[in-house]
Amino acid sequence: MNMSGLLSALILLIIQGALAQRVRVEPEVVSYPGQAVTLRCQFPNPGETQLTQVSWIFERTDTERTNIAVFHPNFGVNYPTKSPVAGRVKFMLDPPTLDNPSIQISNVQMTDEGRYICEYATYPSGNEQGVSSLVMLAKPKNIARTVTVTAGKTPVIVARCESSNGRPAATISWSTTLNGNVTPPITVDNPDNTVSVQSAYMLAPQPSDNGKDISCMVSHRTMPQPETFQMKLVVEYPPRVQIKGYDNNWYRGRTSAFLTCQADGNPTPTTVTWKTLSGLMPETVQVEDTRLAVQKVDDTINTTFICEVKNSLGSGRDQVTVFVREFPQPKGVPTGGIIAGILCAIILVALIATVIVMVRKRQRKNIDGPPTHKPPPPMKTYSFSDSPSISKRESDSQFMHHETENDEPMTDLSAYHDDKDHHEPSRFSWEDKQTPYQDDRDEDGTMGEEDGYYITSSANRGSSFMSPAVIV
Repeated sequence: MNMSGLLSALILLIIQGALAQRVRVEPEVVSYPGQAVTLRCQFPNPGETQLTQVSWIFERTDTERTNIAVFHPNFGVNYPTKSPVAGRVKFMLDPPTLDNPSIQISNVQMTDEGRYICEYATYPSGNEQGVSSLVMLAKPKNIARTVTVTAGKTPVIVARCESSNGRPAATISWSTTLNGNVTPPITVDNPDNTVSVQSAYMLAPQPSDNGKDISCMVSHRTMPQPETFQMKLVVEYPPRVQIKGYDNNWYRGRTSAFLTCQADGNPTPTTVTWKTLSGLMPETVQVEDTRLAVQKVDDTINTTFICEVKNSLGSGRDQVTVFVREFPQPKGVPTGGIIAGILCAIILVALIATVIVMVRKRQRKNIDGPPTHKPPPPMKTYSFSDSPSISKRESDSQFMHHETENDEPMTDLSAYHDDKDHHEPSRFSWEDKQTPYQDDRDEDGTMGEEDGYYITSSANRGSSFMSPAVIV
């Protein structure tokens, strides 16, 4: 397609659009039941187009079309009697004109909602029309209420919210801290073309839910802001009973001891009954509705007290066993504090024992392991041939000569050491110095103290020979 073809198509579309818009109407008209509504229509600047007739057509659905008003310049006005607005529709001008054939419908009803078509019969272009949509608004009637339920485990409806006879349908929402569910909304189309919407809140009610807050909000086009209904749940349950006042310190001779029966129920409990497990109430006990007073504690109070409460749904009870002590408990550290102190002491002892065991294991490991210091050098030993010999001519001041009981001479070797080792005292005992063969000689070649002779070193005597010591 060339450029001229595109331009021709565009011009044709513009002409068609202009022709389609030549009938001027209001796209949407809003009204309420009982009011009068005006539907305007004009054909301005017809030019060479000849207007021959105008008709108004009511289209409730896509398949249902009904003529409600017709005007012909030569034949006048006609209002079909079978139209749904017969008797309530008329042209605004009397007589009307083709330039302004607007109509008015009085006392509009919800069933009047739909499409109204203003159609011109023209020459030579044919029929041309404009469509106005009549939107009927109906402000709904909104209500909300709670449903009295009995506590249980099965989910039930606890609150309802309804928006009735509105147009269009209202929107319902809920606000609460409860852990329940909102049912899907139920929409009902009424015969008068209004709509009713219902919504409910479901919950497995518990006694603790009684009196909880729940709100229903209804939003609708006819209302500037949502309408809110604040409610409180109503959950019925048998009485819940609890006895308070016993402090485990009732002793002989104590006065002003009390027990209180606290009951919670819906409906409100009607009767409160005190009794004992044995069936006999002690003489020193006085009962005043929910309060039991003991004037003076004695051994007859050693029993179990029972409080029973009733309402229309049932009854509830609680009991407490009193132990009468010989003497009052000392006021000091609470039992919880004592237990905590004992636990702390046990933990501390366990920690200390663990530390001691670990230290001892480490010390034992150090003892069994290799030495951490360098040992002293070993004592130098000599063979018999190298051992020093001591001459009898040596000065007796270096040696001490002892006589044993057997008149055997003894030699004190404490004054003699090897030249290289004389600065260090010997680390070995006398038994360690014995040679394996036990020949009465020391490792250094000298004789024991029981021997009376000494051996001199061959180094001191040159090449002289000295036989082994002879024991006399």
